[in-house]
Amino acid sequence: MFTTRPELTGNFGMVASTHWLASQSGMAMLERGGNAFDAAVAAGFVLQVVEPHLNGPGGDLPILLHDARTGQTATVAAQGPAPRAATIAHYRELGLDLVPGTGQLAACVPGAVDGWLTLLERYGTLPLSDVLEPAISYARRGFPALPSIVRTIGTVADLFASHWPTSAAVYLPGGQVPAAGSRLSNPVLADTYQRLADAPGISAARDVFYRGFVAEAIDRFARLPFRDVSGRDHSGLMTADDLAGWHATVEEPLSYDYGSYRVFKTGPWGQGPVFAQQLALLAGFDLDRLDPDGPDFIHTIVECSKLAYADREAYYGDPEFVDVPMKALLSASYNAARRSLVGSFADGGLRPGSPDGFAPVLPSLVSVSGVDTGAGAGEPTVDRMGQTRGDTCHVDVVDRWGNFVSATPSGGWLQSNPIIPELGFPLGSRAQMFWLQEGLPASLAPGKRPRTTLSPSLAFRDGAPYMAFGTPGGDQQDQWSLQLFLRHVHCGQNLQEAIDAPAFHSAHFPSSFWPRESKPRQLVVESRLPFETLEELRRRGHDVVVADPWSLGRLSGVSRSADGFLRAAANPRGMQGYAVGR
Repeated sequence: MFTTRPELTGNFGMVASTHWLASQSGMAMLERGGNAFDAAVAAGFVLQVVEPHLNGPGGDLPILLHDARTGQTATVAAQGPAPRAATIAHYRELGLDLVPGTGQLAACVPGAVDGWLTLLERYGTLPLSDVLEPAISYARRGFPALPSIVRTIGTVADLFASHWPTSAAVYLPGGQVPAAGSRLSNPVLADTYQRLADAPGISAARDVFYRGFVAEAIDRFARLPFRDVSGRDHSGLMTADDLAGWHATVEEPLSYDYGSYRVFKTGPWGQGPVFAQQLALLAGFDLDRLDPDGPDFIHTIVECSKLAYADREAYYGDPEFVDVPMKALLSASYNAARRSLVGSFADGGLRPGSPDGFAPVLPSLVSVSGVDTGAGAGEPTVDRMGQTRGDTCHVDVVDRWGNFVSATPSGGWLQSNPIIPELGFPLGSRAQMFWLQEGLPASLAPGKRPRTTLSPSLAFRDGAPYMAFGTPGGDQQDQWSLQLFLRHVHCGQNLQEAIDAPAFHSAHFPSSFWPRESKPRQLVVESRLPFETLEELRRRGHDVVVADPWSLGRLSGVSRSADGFLRAAANPRGMQGYAVGR
């Protein structure tokens, strides 16, 4: 089958990410003698610089890894929690029904920096100054502005000019939206990174960020009111103590066996388990015989996705605060009963189950009958006043020793919050994923992690580490990455073929992002799918929305086969994803 680029094959190392400069920076660490963990950290910090509309130091980070030396497979959980002063009562007193999608009230503790530092400290081999060198260079000397950066800045230019002057100072040079391809730089961010690099060790660098000048600057800035999507100015709740009292953790990942594969995902503080729930449902269908571009394949996957995501809404939350019946949700008996709900026509309701007698609890703003509440989900975007569903980055690495990393950094977008002038970056807006209603798994509480959408993936095959993969895309992450996995496993497509194949996703269930709308039965598809497939899906009751031919998902992946060959592939959509290796 035709692919837009080759699936790379080699035996030394592979890096794939959503930006070519990040991929090459990671590869430079491998060439320098570093391992996959060094490479991922270098790539991750470069992504903060060259994709500032998609992630930043003020954002969040889940990492899945396999350490070949110890045989450990683990999650680095770097999703920062809500500030200690963030109570439902506080937001309600401000007249808010939802956490705003931008601004000071939407910020959680920045987790990404400590996530990368934890990965390097525990598993890396190179000094922090080495892995930060590319990011510092690009921030200081400049990088070419992606068309997507320019489009994003254009949507919020009025907001910056009128209400966020510190952001205008960086991203509206000369008071104008920069041209695509022009040189962007952020010397203040470079200085922030340099102070981390100059610290005498990783522990000291962590203190610089979470107990030093960064935490102090965040504390001061959070006291200032700024405009958010509510149309009003609000000050924030973050304090230096919130940063000092938090650190990333290394956790056991969730795993699920699917034939000869074992898939690893984050715990239910993220949406990662919904990938496994979809597999548990699909295990009862004979996908091997189905045309991957045909209506049966797509309909079956979408209807299973809707059931799994309904359970996400009803049960997922920070396990330190709520009891998530994960074992029951993945059990054979539960999924056999749920599978019987998949019919010949698209269902219009939101149908969570009752595993082990648990009663589903949904927000009052979410209709179980699936009433349409507004514009559909789809690839996250921003509007001119800064309303955002955000977007995300992704990086995968495998090295010659068999170490794997899959990471999905996000948040701290240039459009999420005003830039803190002493630091060169804004805080994030992940708190918008909390509900301002008591008694829900994802209800806001001080010190609680929001139920994020960030969802990297690792998979073993025949008991051996085999593949790392993922994509940006909010609620769509565990739909698009599932398609890659299924096309590879059931349809015999290599990584590049599976990435290039026409993509689709459901917008049926409530969005995780402000203003939390849903589009019952809506199915967004790339126009490259056959006309006959689209017509049959419509006949089955799907509200088919045809998107541009190369518009859905930004997947990447790496693998290591039993013969020792390493492989990598990256997404052509958006003309910026890149895989490199030898």
